[in-house]
Amino acid sequence: MKRIGIIANRGKPEARIVARELLHLLEEKGAEVVLDESIAHILGRPDLACPVEQFRERAELLCVLGGDGTLLGIARQLAGHALPILGINLGTLGFLSEAEPDNLQTAAESLLAGAYRIEQRMMLEATLLRKGEPLATYTAMNDIGIAKGSFCRIIQCAVYLDDQYVATFSGDGVIVSSPTGSTAYSLSAGGPIVAPNVDMLLLTPVAPHSLTARPMVFSADQMIRVEVDAVHQEMGLSIDGQFGYRLEGGDVICVKRSPHATPLIKWNDGSFFEVIRKKLQGEWE
Repeated sequence: MKRIGIIANRGKPEARIVARELLHLLEEKGAEVVLDESIAHILGRPDLACPVEQFRERAELLCVLGGDGTLLGIARQLAGHALPILGINLGTLGFLSEAEPDNLQTAAESLLAGAYRIEQRMMLEATLLRKGEPLATYTAMNDIGIAKGSFCRIIQCAVYLDDQYVATFSGDGVIVSSPTGSTAYSLSAGGPIVAPNVDMLLLTPVAPHSLTARPMVFSADQMIRVEVDAVHQEMGLSIDGQFGYRLEGGDVICVKRSPHATPLIKWNDGSFFEVIRKKLQGEWE
């Protein structure tokens, strides 16, 4: 018997309806289902409620109902647990999702039949140092962003690869992305699309004040060190674009490959480039 967890973003209007339908389909086919505590009570099934941190013990795989932001948050929360995740898109683009609400029955049947593959997505680990002392360490699936405040002047980001000086970028900041994150903030800033099976670190300057500043690709086995400075204090560190930490001049951010990876459930007949074509609305056709 398959044991399947369901987490839903309550902020999405259709989350309750889709979660109820998925629960019905899975239970009808004999699966054992657990729900995150908030959606369990909304659906009137407190008997199935499960804290997120216990999903690894009570489920073999996880369905996440929401947009990419929802999946990114869960991936960070469950980093290190190796729990396969199926994204069911309730957002807009949904680059990380593999299923849509209108094909729930097919998704349920594929999950129960084991008709899927697991794609390991590299994650990032970022350590923030101030005056040489570590303040915090973060795990990200998409990217680590270093940026100025909305109406402030430029910041300087001196970039090192391990101990080798690379360049200093003056502008709005820099983004360090995983291959998965290449289709997120980095893409908007002019970075390249990277296939998810390519282990690398992508550095993308944001609105650089130089015509020669370009995105750079580095080995995933190396560490990128960014030293930030500015004449103002309106700088921030963002994790997957969802939360962050206020930076000060002289702060250092060290980014490397995380020891954890996010296992995403993918259908056997899909491909990364097919998803890219569909999500970018056929711009390459």
